[in-house]
Amino acid sequence: MPASANPAARASETSLAFTGPARPDPELLGVEAQRFLADLVARFAPRVDSLLTARQRHQAAFDRGELPDFRADTAHIRAADWQVGSIPEDLMDRRVEITGPVERKMIINALNSGARAFMADFEDSLAPTWENIIEGQRNLRDAVRREIEYTSPEGKHYRLGDKTAVLIVRPRGWHLPEKHVQFAGRAIPATLFDFGLYLLLNAGELLKRGTGPYFYLPKLESYEEALLWHDVIVHAEAVLKLKPGSVKVTVLIETLPAAFEMEEILFALREHIVGLNCGRWDYIFSFIKKLHAHRKYLLPERNQVGVTTHFLRSYSQLLIQTCHRRGAFAMGGMAAQIPIKGDEQANAVALDKVRADKQREAGDGHDGTWVAHPGLVPVALDIFNQHLHGPNQLTRLREDVAVTADDLLQVPEGTITETGVRNNVNVAIQYLASWLAGNGCVPINHLMEDAATAEIARAQLWQWTHHAGVLLDDGRELSGELVESIRQDETAKLLTACVDATAATQITRASALLRDLTDAKKFADFLTLDAYQQL
Repeated sequence: MPASANPAARASETSLAFTGPARPDPELLGVEAQRFLADLVARFAPRVDSLLTARQRHQAAFDRGELPDFRADTAHIRAADWQVGSIPEDLMDRRVEITGPVERKMIINALNSGARAFMADFEDSLAPTWENIIEGQRNLRDAVRREIEYTSPEGKHYRLGDKTAVLIVRPRGWHLPEKHVQFAGRAIPATLFDFGLYLLLNAGELLKRGTGPYFYLPKLESYEEALLWHDVIVHAEAVLKLKPGSVKVTVLIETLPAAFEMEEILFALREHIVGLNCGRWDYIFSFIKKLHAHRKYLLPERNQVGVTTHFLRSYSQLLIQTCHRRGAFAMGGMAAQIPIKGDEQANAVALDKVRADKQREAGDGHDGTWVAHPGLVPVALDIFNQHLHGPNQLTRLREDVAVTADDLLQVPEGTITETGVRNNVNVAIQYLASWLAGNGCVPINHLMEDAATAEIARAQLWQWTHHAGVLLDDGRELSGELVESIRQDETAKLLTACVDATAATQITRASALLRDLTDAKKFADFLTLDAYQQL
């Protein structure tokens, strides 16, 4: 009898399989959850594959010399008169949001931080071990029901206060697989797992409590990718018998192609979208990645590519204008600084940087901003309180803004120093070592770093060494041999500082991974895809 005629075979073809350390925890991944996820994967995974293939075609076109531009075939969307749908009351004021991984203590502290919203992250600030992913879902389920508590090894107890931030969840991007869960013999799209399981477990409870299932959607590159999210959301709402429009999303504009399709992304998701966000560190990485083949678009070292450079300021102001024209929020970017204990002068300098950044954002018309540490919430709140004369700045249409494709592609002037190269190498190794050890949110040099930092660092190393004749500010050629010498030197320094053999092993693995990414003939799309195989 052929397999398709065998009921048992048919069941196995349409059900999830758990591999490696994964176990289908009945509290979180019971029969209903597995069926719901399998349905999402069966319906939408083929479209995910198709859109990832389209990304490869677009990258090949960029490599041949084409440049991102505003689309002619969607000009009618940009010219039409339309607005996004209704915004729930508890999302009307988002002046300061805090972000962090779905770790139990972090969730409690973030929800208690005084921020208006908390973005609980399954993506760039979380190393996606199976334990981290499944415990993250458990932690969020408990947080939604206000049952989450935590006691530290030192005996300190954490619980939710009376007033907490609005919970928003960021699933992983379209490009990432969940290797521990397979369907029809293949790893499923991680984003469908993260989104689908959180929605199934919590949508009803959230709505009963007067809030809703809210999401941040990362790494989108096109109108078509937003249309796929629209279809996933509409189908999920129907299956779970949710009122249409119950799911609300904010999309991160953190890829170069998406900056040219902001109107289209809003239009595709207009029934569910409430805003766009400036994911500026990933945006810098995407700028390098998309244009890596062209010497003309070589960026200076990382600390010289600040948020006030023309291409980043243009993208930020275009986002504000686009969102407010359509009735959507324009969320600002991340302040990665963390309080510096024991050094008042250094701490004052760090806080001044945060204030300057938030003054610019609030003054430009952003409706809110991000911080990475609870200690920065009052700093950012104070500035936005001064600028906002209501819950948001939707009435500031910024009709004075006129951003062209050339503005979005203007390369900032600057230099490359040996110190800058060493910093890229050192920070990338430290971050990757932590990520491989299961921690994706890492304090380095008084900044709270996530995968975007390591992506920029390793992308610049690749870009600088794969174009002939790139010079340091002292006149030396920035060759692959020089970067390799620096990598070995920085690795030795980090190994000397290791407290045990386990830490040394992670540094060694991270250094080897950075070497492979830097030396590779072909630019790797995402370091997290390569690193995930070692996790």
